[in-house]
Amino acid sequence: MQKKLSVVAATLVMLSLSACGVFSDKTDETKGWTASKLYSEATEELEGAHYERAIQLYERLESSYPFGTYAQQAQMQIAYAYYKSQDQAQALAAVERFIKLHPNHNNVDYMYYLRGLVNFNDQVGLLNFVYEQDVTERDPKATREAYAAFKQLVDKFPNSKYTPDARQRMRYLVNAMASYEVHVARYYYRRGAYLAAANRAMGIMDDYRDSPSIEEALFIMIRSYDKLGMTELRNDTERVFRLNYPNSKFLDEGKKAERHWWKFWSSK
Repeated sequence: MQKKLSVVAATLVMLSLSACGVFSDKTDETKGWTASKLYSEATEELEGAHYERAIQLYERLESSYPFGTYAQQAQMQIAYAYYKSQDQAQALAAVERFIKLHPNHNNVDYMYYLRGLVNFNDQVGLLNFVYEQDVTERDPKATREAYAAFKQLVDKFPNSKYTPDARQRMRYLVNAMASYEVHVARYYYRRGAYLAAANRAMGIMDDYRDSPSIEEALFIMIRSYDKLGMTELRNDTERVFRLNYPNSKFLDEGKKAERHWWKFWSSK
């Protein structure tokens, strides 16, 4: 009896699956659609911000018509749709897939640019979060990856229409990374780790020479060397500081500067 029941159950499951398959086929509105229609409908969904549906249609297009320009364009649009839906992992995976499959595509420069945008958007707010949480709790990995992605675009496609914007974003990212390093150096100083603070600030001098953060990095070095009793290094650094920033808000008038500096930092 138990054996018969098992056979009946298995049969019912098979019939159920078969019915689902039939039902699915009957309700698949895209069945028989041309590549052009699939692309048009998917793009309409994308423009309407219906990203999940757009991705489904682009994927159907790619699977039904794997060869030709529509399939390649669908792959690019899938990456963009994931980017717009803020699915970073899927967007990056789609970008990497396209670059690997079509390294010589006429629009592959856009995919390099999109890779930068995906990482760039992930780090938006970097300059704000430091006022809300301990800066040592977050590693700006996405910032560095965004910079690296934009740099690849600039290096590989210097004449791309996306390169000017990539260069601007790179400048912003350099300043963001330098700002992060300044906050870490300040964190070390306030906790009495003067050597670590000086070394971190010196790293800013080496890695971010054109950043506005250089001014504060130099000042951190001055104060750190002073605390460490490294008089010669302190004096040398202060000479460089005064030469480059004669009107700095950090060094205005001796003791006043000290009070100003601590008031400025205590608000961070």
